[in-house]
Amino acid sequence: MLKLIFVVALAISAPALADEHRELGPHEHGHGTLNVAVEGNSIKMELEVPGDDIIGFEHDPSTPEEKAAMETAKKILANPLGLFKIADAAKCSVKEAKVSIQDEKHEHEEKDAKSDAGAASADKHEDAEAHHNEFFITYALDCKSMPDVKSIDFEYFKAFKNGQELNVNVITPKGQSKFEATRDKPRVDLSGLM
Repeated sequence: MLKLIFVVALAISAPALADEHRELGPHEHGHGTLNVAVEGNSIKMELEVPGDDIIGFEHDPSTPEEKAAMETAKKILANPLGLFKIADAAKCSVKEAKVSIQDEKHEHEEKDAKSDAGAASADKHEDAEAHHNEFFITYALDCKSMPDVKSIDFEYFKAFKNGQELNVNVITPKGQSKFEATRDKPRVDLSGLM
């Protein structure tokens, strides 16, 4: 539902954002997206990032160390207020946090069904490289004092060393805004948007 809201809102405003739009392509390490929608006392968030940004690899975990890294990452991601700090005065609480992992395959890397036996071996290697896990997390927050939501501090970059940048799309009753949070600039100012 939140994705639908962003798709419609961005489609309506596409001409205004055309100069700012930057195509990342199907997958770019270090770069993710955080969508934020505010309605009443509710904040809904969607975070989508490559697996490499979170756990340092994108394949399905196979070793005990990789499995442990995956479980640790899921626990950290399940705490949105630890990753995206909002002023205590806003009195926000987590209503819901869902962490999922999606498998992304690039079309140009999919194997050809007509490959001969020799090429099939190369295709298996290519398929392993084409396998990209991405984290997709949704959050629902309840904030008792929305006017006190004046910024978001991104502790995300401290938690995940491979994360370099998040494109942040914010929709509030006052309109929509687009920001960029980076390791060097880990704060998004929301003054005047609530």
